[in-house]
Amino acid sequence: MSGSISRRQFAESAALSVGSATLAAAISPLAIGEEPPTRGANDKIVVGVMGVNSRGAALTSAFLAQPNVEIGAVCDVDERALTRVVKLVTDKQGRAPAGFKDIRRLLEERSIDALVCAAPNHWHAPATILACAAGKHVYVEKPCSHNPREGELAVEASRKHRRVVQMGSQRRSYPSIIEAIQKLRAGELGRVLYARTWYNNRRPSIGHGKPADSPPWLDWTLWQGPAADRPYQDNVVHYNWHWFWHWGNGELGNNGIHVLDVARWGLGVEYPIRVTSGGGKYRHDDDQETLDTHLTIFDFGGQTISWEGLSWSPYGMANTGFGVSFHGEKGTLVIQDAGYKILDEQNKEIFASPSSG
Repeated sequence: MSGSISRRQFAESAALSVGSATLAAAISPLAIGEEPPTRGANDKIVVGVMGVNSRGAALTSAFLAQPNVEIGAVCDVDERALTRVVKLVTDKQGRAPAGFKDIRRLLEERSIDALVCAAPNHWHAPATILACAAGKHVYVEKPCSHNPREGELAVEASRKHRRVVQMGSQRRSYPSIIEAIQKLRAGELGRVLYARTWYNNRRPSIGHGKPADSPPWLDWTLWQGPAADRPYQDNVVHYNWHWFWHWGNGELGNNGIHVLDVARWGLGVEYPIRVTSGGGKYRHDDDQETLDTHLTIFDFGGQTISWEGLSWSPYGMANTGFGVSFHGEKGTLVIQDAGYKILDEQNKEIFASPSSG
């Protein structure tokens, strides 16, 4: 993979996904156009995991804990992570998964039913598209794409190849948050007109990186994959890529997407009619390109969602660094971590779930 074509050209030529459902419903890889066979509830799903340095290693352990899942393959461009997680899987399931550095080789394996993608953001949509075209179902970490057009192409791939694709917006599975949304929908706050979302942290400076040879354990060309080639720089891998527009989406695409998803869910809205965004990168003199101080307003015509991201100041609203609050005619509902609380019109707490902060 070289930088001779644009990301969009790569995504479009890869041929086209995001539907939703669950990997528990995944089916065997098929030739394009074949009808899916009926599978029993006890059939085993064989999963390949892409990107196992951090989040992917945690997902691998989570899938290993499922009785009807086998990890059939592991893929990473970091030889250290690949070796570590192959051993983890072998020790836990008693069978060694195949190990790959190149995701294209993994997708050639007919035994793999589904791909789990936990690679950096710039890989999310291309990997999803390639997997759907190869007959695999997909679980992809958020955000589903590096940019909006790639997300549309991913949706098209899911539909064209009739693959199940699920994006990791895990808070929709939290029992307390499900309960909170049900109360909103039942009218306990009256009309809900506004949702506020936020993320606060004290992230350190990433410094000024230097051009260098990529380390021997890393395939830098494959790490970049569909992104246009750039020389290796020593302060990008493995986490700071989030703060470069070329590969990441800043704090909004890193943590904001979780609470914005809950806010849209709670308000029952889909697409905004207007978005206003402002802020800047103020705190550190370093290579970070994305905003460290970010305020965004999503106007849905009668309802509004706001996002505040401060990656250098840890004090957040409701005395928590991460959350969403819903404001209605009869009170306020605040979701913190995995729990929630309800306040009346005078800000008196009238309910708190056991897991609220």
